[in-house]
Amino acid sequence: MKNRITEILGSEYPIIQGAMRRISLGELAAAVSRAGGFGIIGASGMEGNALRAEIRKARSLTGKPFGLNIPIYRPNALEALEIAAEEGLKTITTSAGDPGKIIRRVKEAGLSILHVVATVDMARKAEAAGVDGVIAVGAEGGGHVGRDEISTLVLIPQGVDAVRIPVVAAGGIGDGRGLAAAFALGAEGVQMGTRFLATQESPVPSVYKQAILTAKDDGTMIAARKGYPIRVLKNRAALAVREMDEKGASQAEINAFVDSLSDKGKGGEGEGLMSAGQVAGLIRDIKTVEEVIRSLVAEAKAVAQRLEKQF
Repeated sequence: MKNRITEILGSEYPIIQGAMRRISLGELAAAVSRAGGFGIIGASGMEGNALRAEIRKARSLTGKPFGLNIPIYRPNALEALEIAAEEGLKTITTSAGDPGKIIRRVKEAGLSILHVVATVDMARKAEAAGVDGVIAVGAEGGGHVGRDEISTLVLIPQGVDAVRIPVVAAGGIGDGRGLAAAFALGAEGVQMGTRFLATQESPVPSVYKQAILTAKDDGTMIAARKGYPIRVLKNRAALAVREMDEKGASQAEINAFVDSLSDKGKGGEGEGLMSAGQVAGLIRDIKTVEEVIRSLVAEAKAVAQRLEKQF
């Protein structure tokens, strides 16, 4: 699989591991890169020394390229950008903000940049700002999603038609059928988060992984639509946040409540908010990262061959 995305990333496959706050750390990113994908360390919520430590941990575990995700609206965005440059990374992804605010420094540092978008208009603006590619995320995806809740199926082909730079598809992709579908829609790569949550190398507790395995097609929900809407597994915490949102709670009140729960879901009790996409309904086993990527590629090739015969 060689195309514009693999040229930007330097990876064997155009498969990017999605950034997940305090989950996308060095070990998981290294595992994805070793298997031929492109691992990502999430800078959100990490101070400088901790972020450097995760980058260096990943480098100690793989000689293959990996990157850093930087939410532009976060206070540590510029610091994270400088760390990426100082630590010798070649590619970053950015999200939640205007890439034009940092693009000059990105290019001065010799970095490539893929920016996460949720609408066609955002893709056009990112291209105009000078990014090298966009990651178009449909509302099926886990974690923060676009306010307009546009699905991957309709977002990708419209985005591909609207820009000249390569488009990566994200949201609702977790197996080879999804990879093949993304390419059929015109994407040149995919980004996956939820599928990598349910792997042996994922740092989340077993209760989180088990909740993904038991999730059905309706097992996730958008917990709150104020600020940055977030898709999570449906549980009591998610329903409580939804109720607060519907009753008119402020963003600050919702954030405070979510922060009070943030350690619980990752601590093993399963009571906190646990980000996951609708693709959780397709996941039925805990594999190694390498097994996930190899099976994904093999199934996508089989799908392509089957479709060729049908047409």
